[in-house]
Amino acid sequence: MPMMYIIRERATDQQLREMAEVLQTYIKLAVDVRRGVVAGGGALHADCEATLLEDGSQQGDVWGADWIPDSREVRFESLINIRPKQGNRKLTIEDAALRQQIEGVVRERLEG
Repeated sequence: MPMMYIIRERATDQQLREMAEVLQTYIKLAVDVRRGVVAGGGALHADCEATLLEDGSQQGDVWGADWIPDSREVRFESLINIRPKQGNRKLTIEDAALRQQIEGVVRERLEG
């Protein structure tokens, strides 16, 4: 069973290692932009999203992203990002300001 974490502060090195065990080269994430919280470590973005929703996040605030530890890169492609009602019709988050907000939360929680 993958180790799923909700990261509210800076992630520990052990949390990062355990989250990376699932996919080896990157970590799938769900990011709550309103609460500034990240869930990671699942095999699917939807697993991470479900974890945040159970924790009290609102669907409209949660977006899918990936963290690539080696290159310290954030990517914004996920099935959970297909949201026509919120103006996002693709896997990739189209709104540059939203991408910047998500990247900020991810870097704050996973990069330090």
